[in-house]
Amino acid sequence: MMDRKQRIDALANEQILPEEELIALITDATPESDEYLFEQARKAREAVYGKAVYMRGLIEFTNYCKNDCYYCGIRRSAMGAERYRLSEEQILDCCEAGYGLGFRTFVLQGGEDGYYTDERILSIVSGIKEKYPDCAVTLSIGERERDSYEAFFKAGADRYLLRHETADEAHYRTLHPPELSLTHRKQCLRDLKEIGYQVGCGFMVGSPGQKAEHLVKDLQFIHELQPHMVGIGPFVPHHDTPFAEEAQGGLELTLRLLAIIRLMEPHVLLPATTALGTIDPRGREKGILAGANVVMPNLSPQDVRKKYMLYDNKICTGDEAAECVKCLERRIASTGYELVCDRGDYR
Repeated sequence: MMDRKQRIDALANEQILPEEELIALITDATPESDEYLFEQARKAREAVYGKAVYMRGLIEFTNYCKNDCYYCGIRRSAMGAERYRLSEEQILDCCEAGYGLGFRTFVLQGGEDGYYTDERILSIVSGIKEKYPDCAVTLSIGERERDSYEAFFKAGADRYLLRHETADEAHYRTLHPPELSLTHRKQCLRDLKEIGYQVGCGFMVGSPGQKAEHLVKDLQFIHELQPHMVGIGPFVPHHDTPFAEEAQGGLELTLRLLAIIRLMEPHVLLPATTALGTIDPRGREKGILAGANVVMPNLSPQDVRKKYMLYDNKICTGDEAAECVKCLERRIASTGYELVCDRGDYR
């Protein structure tokens, strides 16, 4: 077995660690070894992306969802959710405000809502691309069939986010209802990549029942898929779900995994998520210092932000977008990095 520093150095030199060494890297850590890990992760991201931190404008356009995932605050059984849908005009208004603030990527995120047929999504995507041809459009709307993904791509969608949540079949079953399938979700990710999207997968850290062995499978799946983006964040419980009483995921483990992913996949676009900022006041800054290079401020209309509550105590639900950007600029500058106005494509 290697010692802590040898494991980190091996990853930094693009060596693939065997399962037992990855488990040890995840579980056998000290504040000193974590700081060395974060330092190496910063070097790896700076070698590819310099000091730039890219901002994405998040538009949460529907909180209706046909699925009943046990961890999610907008699951179809969440009786307390106040449902809403944004019109195409409202979505374009969000983009207009965001463009004026310097956003050059818009992320359309929503539950799996049948109201938004392929035709409606195509109209929204083409409408954004027609008005803002210099911007990237990211979709995060769940599992669809391959022909739908192909149509969205032809209409101008550039990127697609679809978190796999866990790469372990048995663990997946404990988080999702029987009608959902890990096999289908992985196939969706492979289809998206073949079609030509910049593709993002990801998982929750500290989800109920998660073990180090599950996290190793996640890392192995990421390495196999070779995505362009990886979104990870701590599990945070929601009061209106079966996991309401479960413990939230830990900050230290989430930061460690961000740094490990950065070393394993140096070119990946890696967000410091809102969930990180929810469990720690400086969570997003700590994420940047652990190798992340993306932040996703909210451009949704203020009156719907508190309704898109995937988990409890979500931050930035009341801020004006302009205030949020100024605040983020200061926060990112405090880490020694710079928030930039750029599409921020995968390199």
